[in-house]
Parts: sequence; structure tokens; C-alpha cells
Amino acid sequence: MSSPSVPPASRRWLGLAAIAAAQFMVIMDTSIIGVALPQMQADLGFSQENLSWVFNAYVVALGGLLLLGGKLADLFGARRMFSLGWVVLLAGSAIAGAAGNVEVELIGRAVQGAGSALIAPSALTLLMMLFGHNPRELMKAFAFYGAAAPAGGTAGVFLGGVITEYASWPWVFYINIPIALVLLAVTPALMPLGGAGSRSRVDVAGAAAVTAGLGAAVYATVRAPEVGWDGAQTWLVLGAAAVLLAAFVLLQARRQHPLVPLRIFRTPNLGAANVVQLLLGAAWIPMWFFLNLYLQQVLGYSAFPSGAALLPMTLLIMIGMVVLAPRVMARYGPRTTTVSGLVILAVGMGWLAQVSPDGSFAGDVLPASLVAALGMSLAFIPSLGTAISSARPEEGGLASGIVNTSYQVGSALGLAVMTAIAASQGADRISDPTALTNGFSAAFIGAAVIALLGAAAAAAFLRGAPPADPTHTTTAVDANAA
Repeated sequence: MSSPSVPPASRRWLGLAAIAAAQFMVIMDTSIIGVALPQMQADLGFSQENLSWVFNAYVVALGGLLLLGGKLADLFGARRMFSLGWVVLLAGSAIAGAAGNVEVELIGRAVQGAGSALIAPSALTLLMMLFGHNPRELMKAFAFYGAAAPAGGTAGVFLGGVITEYASWPWVFYINIPIALVLLAVTPALMPLGGAGSRSRVDVAGAAAVTAGLGAAVYATVRAPEVGWDGAQTWLVLGAAAVLLAAFVLLQARRQHPLVPLRIFRTPNLGAANVVQLLLGAAWIPMWFFLNLYLQQVLGYSAFPSGAALLPMTLLIMIGMVVLAPRVMARYGPRTTTVSGLVILAVGMGWLAQVSPDGSFAGDVLPASLVAALGMSLAFIPSLGTAISSARPEEGGLASGIVNTSYQVGSALGLAVMTAIAASQGADRISDPTALTNGFSAAFIGAAVIALLGAAAAAAFLRGAPPADPTHTTTAVDANAA
């Protein structure tokens, strides 16, 4: 995986710092908006049901375009796509920060997601080019790269609170701009150019079909509480989503150079691990989203205390992923670790469902959120590592793109479904703390059920192989953990 253009050893580790910063930023942009959501809702006029689109616009674009981003890195060079991704992310951040209405805000968030979809796969490719020739150095590089994901989630929650409290919500987007400019300046000196491989045609039609199909499915689910689940609009949009996704599969089966060769899903464990990752995202992100809203809209926390309240949970995730999960997986194997983590996650979410309108952080939030964080840290790494290590070495990048997409799509669809459930149980009545709490509790219960479904899928379909070579499976810590 090395290249003649690889920088000397003295600069490779600086290159790793830039790659880790990219991972940090991609994840931070999913979590930094959480604490700012109530102020954005008040200033821009979001309804309670549509507020989740501030998150969904980013993750649908990210999830739908990740595979295309990886393909473009293979075709035109990872460094070029890495730099282009920062330009796009910078533009999206400027649009989102300057937005004066709902429509422009969502456009900005979608552009941010498109930029991250170019950055994330290119960053992983560059890491392999810099360190792939030395297994020992590769393990160290992946450790830093992996730690950047939970660090980004932690920093996003905390910085979102600080910025919203002491500046204003647009700065949760503007903060990306100076970082993007610095990384654009140092990338040419620190990164190898990357292979411009076979100049096969880019499957633009496939990328457009899958992105539009996923977006339509999420849109229909989010709008259903307002227009009715039995309404013509809901079923027309869901039907359009099904047609677009079916067209994507048909295109992949017939194209000479498809975005996703369907044969890869015959790889043992790959399909099962992707299902688990999809369900994990569908459970975790709604819990994080509604916990933010509970702290602010029910307990009355302002932005900074709300961000600080989530620090213990996110710090535990970071420690658990870097220190605990690899040790548990080495002793008990990936399937047992994944199942146990998902069950623990469900327990934590079930505990959170007991929140009350006159609750407290110490009694209602802290212990339950720590249990959920422990479960997330145990479930995430082994399921993702199983997906990546199941593929042939020459398909490792594709497998990484597929599993990243599964998690992001699961996050968007899970949040859409839980938003609909919460609204149906009273979460659309913002002035009524009891109704809000009932709605949030329903969402926590729904997320716990999804986590248990994930545990059942892992137990039933993941093969109980021994843990793989850590020089390979360390790639498990990828651009997903919020």
C-alpha cells in the first residue's frame, strides 16, 4: 500500500495527525449540532418533527455518497479527493452558518455531508499508503486514527455547548473553516498523491439512485406524523424510495464498473455485520438526539450545561473503544463482544426511558447514559472489524465504505422513525414537559428494541470465529462513532 511519493518518516506522523484531524472533524460535525438544536429551532423556524433534518441532511449525504467518494479516490488519487473534500466541507459550513431559513440550513448541512463523504474514505486510503508497509507502525497509526472518532464526538458535544452558550449557534459551523484552511495548506507536503488507478467510468447514476432513495425514505418517515401514515404523500414518497433503491441494485448488477459489486455480499459475515452496524446506528443516534432535547427542553439546561452533562458518556465511549473493547474482543471474540455490547446498550436505553418531567441529571441521566455508553463502546468495534476483515484484502476499502454507509443510513432512518414515534406520544407539544417526556421515553424504548434486534442478529448470523489479526482488524475503528 506504500507509494514512491510517500513522505519521509519525519513527516509521515505529521501526515497521520492531519488524517486523525479529518476523522475528528467528520465525527464532530455529527455531534456538535446537538446542543445547538433548540436555538436553531427558535431562530430558523424548524418544527419539532423536522428538527431532526439538521442531523439527517448531513448523514444522508454522507452515507449516500461515501461509496462514490471511495471510488473517486481510487480513480483520481486519494490526496486530490481529500483536498477537494475540505473545500466542499468549508463551503457547506459557510452556507450552514449564514443560513437565515430552514431550506438554506439544510442545503448547507447536505453540502457538509458531501464534503465529509470525500474526506473519510480518502483519509483511510492515505493512512494505508503512509503506514501499510510496516505492520507495527500501522497498528500505532490505527490506534491514533481510531481514538480520533470518540474524541470528535466528545469535543463536538462539549464545544457545541460552549459555542452556543458564549457565542451563537452559527459558530458550530464556522469553526470548521479555519481548520479546513490549515489542512488544505499542509496536505500537499504531508500526504502521498495516491494512486490514480484504472480510469474506469464513475457510476454516477448508481450514486444518485442510492442517495435519492435513502433521502426519500427518510423524508417520508419524518413527514409521516404531520401528513399521516396512511396519507397518499407518505406512500408515494416511500414508493419512490423503493423504486430508486431497486434501480440502484439493478444498476449494480448490470454495470461493468459498478459502485458496489453485488458479489461482495456473498462474503461470509459481511452482510450480517452490516445489518448489525445499521441497527446499532439506528439505536444509538436517536438516543443521543433525544437525550440532548430532554436536558434542554424538560430539565431546562442551557447550552453549556447540556453539553457538559454529556461529557461523562462520551469520555467513557472514547476510553471503552480504545482500551476496553479490544481486550474484551481478544478474550471472548467479536460475536460475543458485539452481542453483549448491544444488550448492555439496550439496558441503558431502557433505563433512560424512565426519565420524568421533574427528573434530575444525577438520578435520571448520568447512570443510564454511562451504561448505554459502555454498551456502545463494546458493540461498535467488533461488529465493524468483522465487516472489514471479512472481505478480501483487495476489497477492504469497498468493505469499509459499505459498512460506513450502513451505519450512517441506519442513523438517519432510525432517527426518522424515533422522531415519528416521539411525536405520536406527545413530543410535538413543546410547552408541555409531561408530554415531551412521554415522547422522549417512547423514543428511548424504541431505540432499546432496535438494539435488542441488533443483538439477536449478531447472535444468529455472525460466525463465532476467533478474533482476527489485530494488524487487520484495527481498521474497525472507523468514521462512524458519534
